[in-house]
Amino acid sequence: MSQQEPQQQVQNSSKARSSAIYQEELATEKELAEFADSKPYQLPVLADSILERGMSLIGTRYRFGGTSEAGFDCSGFIGYLFREEAGMNLPRSTREMINVDAPLVARNKLQPGDLLFFATNGRRGRVSHAGIYLGDDQFIHSSSRRSGGVRVDSLGDSYWSKTFIEAKRALAMAPTVVTARK
Repeated sequence: MSQQEPQQQVQNSSKARSSAIYQEELATEKELAEFADSKPYQLPVLADSILERGMSLIGTRYRFGGTSEAGFDCSGFIGYLFREEAGMNLPRSTREMINVDAPLVARNKLQPGDLLFFATNGRRGRVSHAGIYLGDDQFIHSSSRRSGGVRVDSLGDSYWSKTFIEAKRALAMAPTVVTARK
């Protein structure tokens, strides 16, 4: 046997192993693609999804006790968006919502999707209104009938700045898997 023959056998063996590994990688990629395509859920960026849906509802009328697109109060609006877009069931009232076991967020650390709580009824520190932070010091909420329902306001406005109580990152409690709407 010549010296070239063992060298040739090693090269052929190496090529065969490389080819087998390549075929295995292709099969794995195909399985992953099929797996992903077959799943009935999506993992969207929840805050973006919530805010996009909220922005599409600007102008929806204010309705005390409202929890649907026919009309919302502030907590009904938040609950609707979090339920529909993040699969989360938040408490129905702002008084209960402020007590959810979610991380408190400093005002200078706010991120889109954070819940904002306000004392708008003249009772300092007692929550009576809530909204969702958009970014750039803006938030979306369902305001009073007089104010036009779902709208965007600035957290920097003196009224909102004075009545701001605290913020919470409720999305930290979001389920890992969110079922997509059909």
